[in-house]
Amino acid sequence: MDTHPNRLLIERFYCAFGNNDWLTMADCYADHARFSDPVFANLDAAGARAMWHMLLAQTEDLTIESHVVHADDDAVHAIWIARYTFGPTARAVENRIKARFELADGKIVRHVDDFDLWRWSRQALGLPGVLFGWSFLFRRQLRRKAARRLERFRARADAMSTGI
Repeated sequence: MDTHPNRLLIERFYCAFGNNDWLTMADCYADHARFSDPVFANLDAAGARAMWHMLLAQTEDLTIESHVVHADDDAVHAIWIARYTFGPTARAVENRIKARFELADGKIVRHVDDFDLWRWSRQALGLPGVLFGWSFLFRRQLRRKAARRLERFRARADAMSTGI
């Protein structure tokens, strides 16, 4: 079995994900890291950490299945599957994701998740996802809505940490 340190870091990341442990996930990122996926584009490290916190706080039935495909000194490629109930519609989702990580000094510096957004929208949203999930306007609206949700979550988390 390959025990490359970068493989172990990503396995730790996904193990924490499956255990609803956003703090351990957050610790895997360098302070200058960047994250991107079809919904949350170009987040900085603080944004990525908050996104995982928010997503884990909003799901009760998440299961994660992951497999590291390749690990070397600079990068890790993985595939993972998230199964959960999408809150707003209470629809079951199985999202298959390809992940690419760039690493330096034992931390993630770049994380890109790629998945079929139209497939996700069909599962999560039903008929509206089937009809519109492929369109640029739908995707842009979904990204804006997700960004606003993350902004509100971060504001609430900041307020709670400062006692306001």
